[in-house]
Amino acid sequence: MTLAPTGSPAEQRDALTGRLFEATLGAFDLFSVMLGLELGYYRSLADDGPATAGELATRTRTDRRYTREWLEHQAVTGFLDVDDTGDPETRRYTLPAGHALALLDPDDLATASPLPRFVLSGARMLPLIADAYRTGAGIDWADYPGLIEAQELANRPMFRHLLAREWLPAIPDVHERLLAGGRVADLGAGAGWSSIAIAKAYPNAQVDGLDLDAQSVERARANAAAEGVDPARLRFHHVDAGDHRLDGRYDLVTIIEALHDLSQPVAVLAAARQLLAPGGTVLVVDEKVAERFTAPGGEIERLMYGYSILYCLVNARVDPEAVGTGTVMRPSTVRVYAEAAGFSRVTVLPIEHEVFRFYRLDP
Repeated sequence: MTLAPTGSPAEQRDALTGRLFEATLGAFDLFSVMLGLELGYYRSLADDGPATAGELATRTRTDRRYTREWLEHQAVTGFLDVDDTGDPETRRYTLPAGHALALLDPDDLATASPLPRFVLSGARMLPLIADAYRTGAGIDWADYPGLIEAQELANRPMFRHLLAREWLPAIPDVHERLLAGGRVADLGAGAGWSSIAIAKAYPNAQVDGLDLDAQSVERARANAAAEGVDPARLRFHHVDAGDHRLDGRYDLVTIIEALHDLSQPVAVLAAARQLLAPGGTVLVVDEKVAERFTAPGGEIERLMYGYSILYCLVNARVDPEAVGTGTVMRPSTVRVYAEAAGFSRVTVLPIEHEVFRFYRLDP
């Protein structure tokens, strides 16, 4: 839903108040979901079955009265089923199977569990974000509580199910090169799920995940070990992509949902170009925002501006020399950056996805 300032001042007032009321309900839903995840309520209902307030409190070692209030809220808002509305002590609550998938399965493409984590992380940091707006400073991504985990949970199912099963096979020459044993540099690999997906799908390929965040590199190594990927084919490095010892090695360089976060995107793209072996290409996957600014905007546009004002732009500006791209990086901006980095051709690939747009950059 978008809100255009039409009608009389009173109508505009009522429309905005109504929209903010609905947003408040949504915020309460997100915070209550986060409680359910952190306290293990959903997990217990999924694994151990329906429960009364007393039973769930016992299972999760939480306070009975608080548990009852949470359960009643969840039933009122429609997240849980309840068998009757009589005695509050004997009501039995059930987590619907589809809701369990959305909340508890980290590999489900429709996972919802990252959403409350993103919002709660931003809410916790709001005073510091406001200070950053006043001073022009930035806040490092790692300083946001729970944000790295939220990003990992958001990307993991897409990388598992789509990256190497649908997206890369849709680029025939890249697909064939990786099947034959190409080398991949995954820049901004984060928790490693993109690198892991590529390594598992292309058993002859060599994959290097590169990231500047030491915490993310350690998470990536742990995830790869848990997935049983051969460490001789998949390595994660706490290193700058501009390390010239890596130049000329790679058939494919990927920058997935990271370019808009970079303080110096042109320099990173130039470094990515240097990494390429002859015939290699760079794949940039970034947000599928509108081609140009319009107001009001659609839901994806609103979502990306929300991420930008709370996280991405603020994180990029930790570097005082940052260009300040923000999450809403339009195709025209990608082309400007790529040309400045020395690429001769930028192609928007015909790969369909609701959130991502795919760019092929050739030297």
